[in-house]
Amino acid sequence: MSAPARRPVTVLGLGAMGRALAGALVAAGHPTTVWNRSPGRAAALTAAGATEAGTAAEAVAAGDLVVVCLLDDEVTRQVLAPVAPVLAGRTLVNLTNGTPEQARRLAEWATSHGADHLDGGIMAVPAMIGQPGALILYSGPEEAFRAGRETLAAFGAAHWLGADPGAASLHDLALLAAMYGMFGGYLHAVAMIRAAGVPATGFTPLATDWLTAMLGALPALARGVDSGDHAADGSAVGMQAAAFGNLLAASREVGVSTSLLEPVRRLLDDAVRAGHGEDGLSALVDLLRQA
Repeated sequence: MSAPARRPVTVLGLGAMGRALAGALVAAGHPTTVWNRSPGRAAALTAAGATEAGTAAEAVAAGDLVVVCLLDDEVTRQVLAPVAPVLAGRTLVNLTNGTPEQARRLAEWATSHGADHLDGGIMAVPAMIGQPGALILYSGPEEAFRAGRETLAAFGAAHWLGADPGAASLHDLALLAAMYGMFGGYLHAVAMIRAAGVPATGFTPLATDWLTAMLGALPALARGVDSGDHAADGSAVGMQAAAFGNLLAASREVGVSTSLLEPVRRLLDDAVRAGHGEDGLSALVDLLRQA
């Protein structure tokens, strides 16, 4: 018995991520049509079996599932507007990085033209696409997600976050906020340690062990945020606010900018002034939401 036919897919946008997405589809056996605003990026894909379309409309017409991975929301709108008449009956999967409100507006537009819409957040770099560890977040109609899940699995683990089209973008950007906060702290720490002549490679194992240990505190922080019970576990906000000045002073002493850490100090000081000196760090979330 022959294997069931794979769903035909179109990929609009052949930047580094778009090429990775298209390559994963080709590798999974999907008839894949690709298109890019500027020519010259499809050679490796066509050599592997993809079809390059001459226009975006031609590309959309070839695919049951239309994956969009472009620069930003504005470019996505520019590319999709002319192909609106061809979208009816198809599923538009927007993997372009954007905001929740942009995702909701695009979903409304796509629906008005007879297309299903899924918004996605790619939690991976191009080299990870199609490999273990790649995670793609999706939101939009559950039926459209379930119908496309097997195809979308070519990219990596597919995780549906609900019907709200903006949910994937919200989670994507929130996870990036956590990542950049971690990287920012690490880079500041490396700048301090390098000022003392310690190689970053020598310091990093200590940093890795420390940050890994600190991740264990997140579930308790989450429970405090959700319950409103901000009881400190021995590390109260007031104590941390008092000690934070030493971190800034030591940074300045070795010639390292405190620009990354000054907002944290202000938040801690604001929390103390608001009466949270005896509370745990979970109390800071409410202050951030009021800012």
